[in-house]
Amino acid sequence: MHMQPRLNFFAEAPEQMKAVMGLKQAIDECGLERSLIHLVNLRASQINGCSYCVDMHSREAREDGDTEQRVFLVSAWKESPLFSARERAALAWVERVTLVADGGVPDVLYEQALQHFSKSELSRLTVAIGLINTFNRLCIAFHSIHEVREAAPMAG
Repeated sequence: MHMQPRLNFFAEAPEQMKAVMGLKQAIDECGLERSLIHLVNLRASQINGCSYCVDMHSREAREDGDTEQRVFLVSAWKESPLFSARERAALAWVERVTLVADGGVPDVLYEQALQHFSKSELSRLTVAIGLINTFNRLCIAFHSIHEVREAAPMAG
């Protein structure tokens, strides 16, 4: 299946996208670890099935120094020993916040998140989750397609 883009939302809603990009800059500069934001962006994009964003955020994580193995294992993070307690708390949080219509965010998860994040950090993290969910919805609704660049097979 090869989808064609439906429209360019940057061109069609420039004022709104300027505000969205301002929010992205604020998140980039909010003090949370870039590596953590990449993991959160990747996990939300996997849950939402956004090919464009999964491609972008897996590449960004690698470019910023994360390992291929960790990037591959984000979708199975619960069974992987490769993520820190703080990263695991963020991944659990992004899953529930992204799937908020399916039972909300339980008190126990909130209490667990506060063991690894200050209230301010958790607020900033949740804004970041809201933003990636916004991008996922824009890209899915309007069929944003990533450039198909097949990587060379790994040597082995």
